[in-house]
Amino acid sequence: MKKIRSLFLKGLLAILPLVITLYLLFWFITTLDDFIGRVVVPIIGISFPGMGLVFSIGLILLTGFFISNYAVAKLAQGVEKLFEKLPFISKIYTGIKQIINAFTLRDKQTFNKVVLVEYPRKDTYALGFITGECQGEIQEKVSAKLVNVFIPTTPNPTSGMLILVPNNEIIYLDMSVEEGLKMIVSAGVVVPEYKSK
Repeated sequence: MKKIRSLFLKGLLAILPLVITLYLLFWFITTLDDFIGRVVVPIIGISFPGMGLVFSIGLILLTGFFISNYAVAKLAQGVEKLFEKLPFISKIYTGIKQIINAFTLRDKQTFNKVVLVEYPRKDTYALGFITGECQGEIQEKVSAKLVNVFIPTTPNPTSGMLILVPNNEIIYLDMSVEEGLKMIVSAGVVVPEYKSK
């Protein structure tokens, strides 16, 4: 029974991203198709099967063109700088941006190592990611050299907590950040292969 449950979970985790992607794509195309049928067709007077799909592809290509355009990129940077200067909005915007960058791994240095730390009690371990060395006031007021460790939640690694751990209490692992994230998202079902040295 355990073997069947393990196979089921592995299959589910493998197929779920594909199903969700296809569902969202289908929803986008049918919504656009419905909009075209009600608004665009009466204006242009032309209709053919798969019009929503054609318009979807065209819209995605057009968006890609505008984003890769230098002038539009500069405009986007200007809007971004404006958001970063607005008193209340800047905190929200920069926070969301950092989280998205961290979890899409655009900035490979955001999580630079997978580690084990004793948490939430002795002899119980949590998988975490090094996000940097502790600095500033906190480090000044503590004698031990502290390291910032992000402990994500399972199965949603976009939430979690930051803990500051003495460097000598951290167990550094050989697995990659991507492998660590897969293990967390799968609740431990997907475990990276390891050859002991």
